[in-house]
Amino acid sequence: MKIDVHSKRNLELVETIRRNGKKGSLLWLLDKTVTAMGGRRLKQWIERPLLNRTAIEARLSVVEALKEQFFEREELREQLKGVYDLERLAGRVAYGNVNARDLVQLKKSLERVPGIIEAVQKLDNPKADQIIENIDLCQELVQRLEEGIIDNPPLSVKEGGIINDGFHEKLDEYRDASRNGKEWIASLQQSEREATGIKSLKVGFNKVFGYYIEVTRANLGHLPEGRYERKQTLTNAERFITPELKEKEALILEAEEKMLELEYELFLNLREETKAYIPQLQRLAKQISELDVLQGFAVISEERQYTKPEFSETREITIQDGRHPVVEKVLEEGAYVANDISMDEKKEILLITGPNMAGKSTYMRQLALTAIMMQIGCFVPASHARMPIFDQVFTRIGAADDLVGGQSTFMVEMLETRYALSKATQNSLILLDEIGRGTSTYDGIALAQAIIEYIHHDIHAKTLFSTHYHELTSLGDELDHLQNVHVGAVEEDGNIVFLHKVVEGAADESYGIHVAKLADLPDGVINRASVILKELENGSVADGNRPKETAAGQKENGQSVKEESGQLSFFVEGGRKTARKTRNKQEEEALKLLKELDLLTITPLDAINKLYELQKSLSEKG
Repeated sequence: MKIDVHSKRNLELVETIRRNGKKGSLLWLLDKTVTAMGGRRLKQWIERPLLNRTAIEARLSVVEALKEQFFEREELREQLKGVYDLERLAGRVAYGNVNARDLVQLKKSLERVPGIIEAVQKLDNPKADQIIENIDLCQELVQRLEEGIIDNPPLSVKEGGIINDGFHEKLDEYRDASRNGKEWIASLQQSEREATGIKSLKVGFNKVFGYYIEVTRANLGHLPEGRYERKQTLTNAERFITPELKEKEALILEAEEKMLELEYELFLNLREETKAYIPQLQRLAKQISELDVLQGFAVISEERQYTKPEFSETREITIQDGRHPVVEKVLEEGAYVANDISMDEKKEILLITGPNMAGKSTYMRQLALTAIMMQIGCFVPASHARMPIFDQVFTRIGAADDLVGGQSTFMVEMLETRYALSKATQNSLILLDEIGRGTSTYDGIALAQAIIEYIHHDIHAKTLFSTHYHELTSLGDELDHLQNVHVGAVEEDGNIVFLHKVVEGAADESYGIHVAKLADLPDGVINRASVILKELENGSVADGNRPKETAAGQKENGQSVKEESGQLSFFVEGGRKTARKTRNKQEEEALKLLKELDLLTITPLDAINKLYELQKSLSEKG
């Protein structure tokens, strides 16, 4: 399915509009994965839903099996929890920057694969078996890593201590020489103390001078003559060495140096061996991440009581008790009001009217999200759902501008609408919310009606169109495939109560002032707005010169209200923009005289006199 960037944003598929974060998005709701690569796979699926019915049904079949078999699903989840990010580990191996800890993580992940296979086979589902078909256990790699790398290696790969004993014979010899030499040096301190009688004598080591025997100045007199060779003089002590200590030092340092070099070489060999398994690891990561996403779908479907959708061959949409999945979760349990959606070949467009804040946009979005959830292979938030496969989803919801790009809110609205109208097909889903609100009432009504008619006559896509232009509801009698629906609301004691229920028929009011009251606007504003609204509805205003137009451009006494003839309008006539406003005879004469003035030859005083005469003439004759 193709979903343009504006629709992804408007539907809040992977991030929210207000905070640009994951929380509150469809991705946030559906993410019940337990591996990092499963989370990334889910995001890819949401952004690119499937069009192939067979592939969608295969995913739904696995989700159904996982949903119904709780213990097998929990066993699969436990096995998946021990799997590290195979995709990124394979990438690090490919780029040659993997360390010993990464190889241990890779080994532990591969050790989980047999358990994952066993858990999937217990589902006894052919579609699930297809996912793990030809899965590569990489047993030789697991064995090599088990033999070669210790379980808890250091972070650095050049300081040794990463290769197991017994993995390489020469390395074991170096380690034995190093360990035996250090044991001899450790015993040297005790034996020299006993031989010299100096209890403070100690054997030490530093990287500059190597191994040494240190004796304080106070005890130098107790040393037998010629026992040690002086090596270094300190303020309070002397450091010595013996021929035997020199020999052991050379043996130890040589062993350690060669041991580090050999360990690093062995590690590089293991890394190169692992590179040969990159294709198998990438394929394995894909298989495991798919299982992770599908078990996540099963978890959320069980938690939220989603149902398995059915496919419609006749472009029929039947949704019973449909919900917006994210809004339903955010609201308190039981607070969300479910709605039905019914559309068939004779009902292509739903024209939705009703109050602000009543839930029109939510109603529209929930259909799009339900379609996307079905086409990624997830159960849907409804008690029953039957839908076709949509090739594209287009949305124009919410108000936004592009100041940097020099585009107003209305221009953005028109550009997004143009994209939908030019790209949509009969098998697409179009959601248009409040088209035309960014311009004058009559321009908006004209554009909205023309867009509806174009979709109805030329595109034939399933469309939800919400509006506050009640004039458009007359299209229900004119267009065969359009039906009016509205979101119910009742007014009690001057306050509005939203029912959030979509029913057939057109709404009679938008309740804009009531919503403003809910927003806690000052009482003076609310009261004054109520007075002005009554005057507009009665066709009269205080100064008697304003156009007789209702708050939402409604018809007055069954006839649409015409715009005042003095309104400025931009139209190109004779290559210039002119205003449609008639001038009287005096104004024409004054304009003619003004044009005939030769400003290059006239003196400033004469110019002032001429302007005074023109002004006086206009005021007297006006």
